[in-house]
Amino acid sequence: MKIKLNVWRQAGPNATGGLKSYDIEVTEHMSFLEMFDVLNEQLLRNPDKHPEGPVAFDHDCREGICGMCSMVIDGVPHGPNKATTTCQLHMRSYKDGDEITVEPFRAKAFPVLRDLVVDRSSFDRIQHAGGYISVRTGAAPDANALPIGKADADEAFDYAACIGCGACVAACPNASAMLFVGAKVSHLAKVPQGQVERVGRVTRMVDVMDAEGFGGCTNHGECEAACPKEISLDAIAMLNTELARAAVASAK
Repeated sequence: MKIKLNVWRQAGPNATGGLKSYDIEVTEHMSFLEMFDVLNEQLLRNPDKHPEGPVAFDHDCREGICGMCSMVIDGVPHGPNKATTTCQLHMRSYKDGDEITVEPFRAKAFPVLRDLVVDRSSFDRIQHAGGYISVRTGAAPDANALPIGKADADEAFDYAACIGCGACVAACPNASAMLFVGAKVSHLAKVPQGQVERVGRVTRMVDVMDAEGFGGCTNHGECEAACPKEISLDAIAMLNTELARAAVASAK
């Protein structure tokens, strides 16, 4: 089938970008990223016609695990399908003659590096500020050795499913990272190993989040709708609870 692609092209962080149109033939069995592979082969074969070269885009696992395939497709982070990363989107979701516009994630804290590639290292710095357990926990215990209630275990697992793709930020009108930070804080707050550093963790991570230039949450809910792992807004409520808990603890 024939598809018209409008792709954001930007040579570098300080360059002026814009949409450029390409006509391409694909099959319904291709993934969205495979379509870009075909497009780039087409561009490389015709350097005189396409001096701008291949489209730069992030990808790695192509299995919906790594969170790198960050694209805004027709105005929606990761595209039209719910609970789906860009790499899990297939061309059978489209029909012959469709026109698709693809842009990078837009946020002050996610500056564009080139074309569809953005710098999401701000997420790494938030994670480094406290999204880990540094205390010694010994060797891996048996699965039933730690007394964790099923409700807490299930919630911790759901929050830990966050892949840090940044779709929540791209979807939010305020470019807020509250869902991401909430998921990272909440899953450690729900397990025994996370209790030792619980108070300091949330404060440090939120401080770095604010310093990176992310906006505040005003309960639009777009983050939850765009999340490919369906992280609930409960993570933001949990984050606010943890912040209040830390404030009370530090006041003592």
